[in-house]
Amino acid sequence: MTDRSADPVVVVAGALYHHGRLLAARRSAPAELAGRWELPGGKLEPGESSEEALVRELREELGIEAEVGERIPGEWPLKPGYVLRVWAARLRSGEPRPLEDHDELRWLARHELDSVDWLDQDRPAVAEAGRLLPAAPGTPATPGGAGGSAPSGTPTTSAGPGGSAPSGGPATPADGVRR
Repeated sequence: MTDRSADPVVVVAGALYHHGRLLAARRSAPAELAGRWELPGGKLEPGESSEEALVRELREELGIEAEVGERIPGEWPLKPGYVLRVWAARLRSGEPRPLEDHDELRWLARHELDSVDWLDQDRPAVAEAGRLLPAAPGTPATPGGAGGSAPSGTPTTSAGPGGSAPSGGPATPADGVRR
């Protein structure tokens, strides 16, 4: 029998892609994290799959419905006993709003990822998630990314869902979701 007590608490986060950009959320709480930026998400609840937890967390924190795609390669330690796992996600419906634990949201293109002060723990995850973004909105992703091209457009927090990939095609940098 395996001792599960040593297993870390899993924190799931969404690399939410829309129109070739990635959503960043600025923390408002707790005080030691306030003002720093992260990928939105939260803790896995008992009995939930990681994907279910991410859909729930994005609904609670941002007021949106999201489609969860593939897991971003990697696992990153947070505070002792906690680990961060990130999934690509696509905005299905709703307008992202900072409802819980955040006070500002920004859609960032690849060249803008360093324009915000990411939480130290999120930096490596953001670097991996950024690989799925095109070099510039509307251009193909770089080698090692998901391939394909992102739809062009100016993202806002009131924009609807982004473009779609051909049925059965690979994940696109615009939304990171395999069809």
